[in-house]
Amino acid sequence: MPRPLIATIHLDAMQHNLARARACAQGAKVWAVVKANAYGHGLERAMRGFAHADGLALVEVDYAVRLRELGWTKPILLLEGFFDASDLPVMAQYGLSGSVHCVEQIAMLEAARLPRPIDVQLKMNTGMNRLGFTPQAVAAAYARLRAMPHVGTITLMTHFANADEAAPTRMPLAQQMLRFEAGAASIGTPLPRSLCNSAGLLLHRLDSDWVRPGIMLYGGTPSGAPGGTSAQAFGLLPTMTLRSSIIGIQDIAAGEVVGYGSRYEAAGNVKVGVVACGYADGYPRHAPEGTPVLVDGVRTVLIGRVSMDMLMVDLTPVPGARVGSSVTLWGQGMPIDEVALAAGTIGYELMCALAPRVPVTEG
Repeated sequence: MPRPLIATIHLDAMQHNLARARACAQGAKVWAVVKANAYGHGLERAMRGFAHADGLALVEVDYAVRLRELGWTKPILLLEGFFDASDLPVMAQYGLSGSVHCVEQIAMLEAARLPRPIDVQLKMNTGMNRLGFTPQAVAAAYARLRAMPHVGTITLMTHFANADEAAPTRMPLAQQMLRFEAGAASIGTPLPRSLCNSAGLLLHRLDSDWVRPGIMLYGGTPSGAPGGTSAQAFGLLPTMTLRSSIIGIQDIAAGEVVGYGSRYEAAGNVKVGVVACGYADGYPRHAPEGTPVLVDGVRTVLIGRVSMDMLMVDLTPVPGARVGSSVTLWGQGMPIDEVALAAGTIGYELMCALAPRVPVTEG
């Protein structure tokens, strides 16, 4: 018998969440973001789950080529563009578009001799201060790109730092949009726009030609902040469910301790359930006592320290639990955002951290 830990990917939920993104997009075309192996869901599954997207967006050139080899014929966008001049012939061969965010990339494009034009997204740094040209420099960057015969369409894009916060103390979306509009006006030619991530789509209404939803497509919310709107309230469905089983039970008395470091001490008689899942499977080692878990559909909590292959839960709320009882770590019935918030992280990280040794199925 295999170890009873399995991740189930729900393609119908992926399709549903894409439809929700399109409903929020107000007619804009939708890039489905599939970077990091589609947030741990797998490129092949993402291709099917997001078959109705207008394009797929990611950062890995080799994964983009893989999408073409798998049969994806619609647009593919490299969100960080190309990393070396050797990427450009590959982009031309496979019909990949990419962001251009620095003068070094422009110089590589100017020196290239390509058999077909490449569409680009000119990235403007409006306050995120990661990648992109400042609003003051974007017109000159555009002029250099437009002068090249092997550059096709040019779309203006930017990325929001705090679109998931209602009233951020620094760099609100409105301030970034003012900078974006100033940069766009300096070009003098109206260009298509690519603006919204998941937070921008769910919480704001912006005029955009393309949108780039990521986490909402996988049933998570953009912000893990307490009091934030839940994925369910946004009409989103979980796309990954991580399930295991109880593989052992210990009945301990008051004063007994559990796990490495003996961090948990029982205040009274406690039935401890041992679950086949640990940090080597992608469950966060730093998840504290009290992190929610479902056993036989009943909510209980993590106790003790997460170890490599196991974690422990309090079975007091589930008196009928036994060896073999079903455990849901996150997904259907246990929102991944709740688990992430308890562990001091975000749903994105839990999805992406799913370990290769965990079997994955569809359902």
